[in-house]
Order: sequence, then structure tokens, then C-alpha cells
Amino acid sequence: MSEEKVDSELFELGMKIRREVLGDGYVDSAVAASTEFDQDFQRLITASAWGLVWGRDTLTKRDRSLITVTQLASLGHHEELALHLRATANTGLSRDDIKEALLHVAIYSGVPAANSAFRVAKKVFNEMDQTTIAKK
Repeated sequence: MSEEKVDSELFELGMKIRREVLGDGYVDSAVAASTEFDQDFQRLITASAWGLVWGRDTLTKRDRSLITVTQLASLGHHEELALHLRATANTGLSRDDIKEALLHVAIYSGVPAANSAFRVAKKVFNEMDQTTIAKK
């Protein structure tokens, strides 16, 4: 199988999973904001992160979501953490799951990382709650 075909298949799988996890609205916005400068990067992350890694069937989307949240919190990547916290509405993680994961972050990655992650999570959950209330 040619490298181009593999890349194309991984990209298509990655785009499907990316949409399932992050939602069509986010993905459509990211694609629309892509420029010639970053389109290769967008293709790379879609094929590799979403197709090659998230596309494996060894772990569930819930498991991968939990791992991703803890990694992003531990590394202090707050913008991406907020994105993946919003995505938990699609991956099956509960707020209690996230709280437990962030407690692990405090122990294994440090209290400052967890403190920042809790702050991000509270803001994201408040925004999600407000959106839910507004839709009713």
C-alpha cells in the first residue's frame, strides 16, 4: 500500500474521530481557519493524533479522553485542556472522573499544575452549564 494511500486513510479516519470527539462545529471552525501556512500541520495532527492514535481500538474514547486530560493538565497546556474538557460531553467522562484525574495530576505532576487545571475546568464547566441553560 502506498504511503499516500495510508496517509489518506489515516486522515479520513482521523477526521471522523476528531469530529466525534471535538464536534463538527469545532472541527469546521478549525478547518476554515486553516491557512496555507498551517494546513500541513492540521493534516499531520488529524492523521497521526486522531487517525493513528485515537483510531486504535485498544482503548475506548473515554479512556483516551482521560489520558489526554491528565497529560494536558500536567503539561500546563490550558487552551488544549479546555478543548478536551468540552469534548468530555462526547467521550463519556463525568465531572467526577475529571476531578479524580486532576487529583492524580496533583500527586504525580504537582499541585501547581492541578491547581491551574481545576481553575480551567471550573471555567469550562461553568460555560457549558450556561450554554445548557440558555438552550432550555
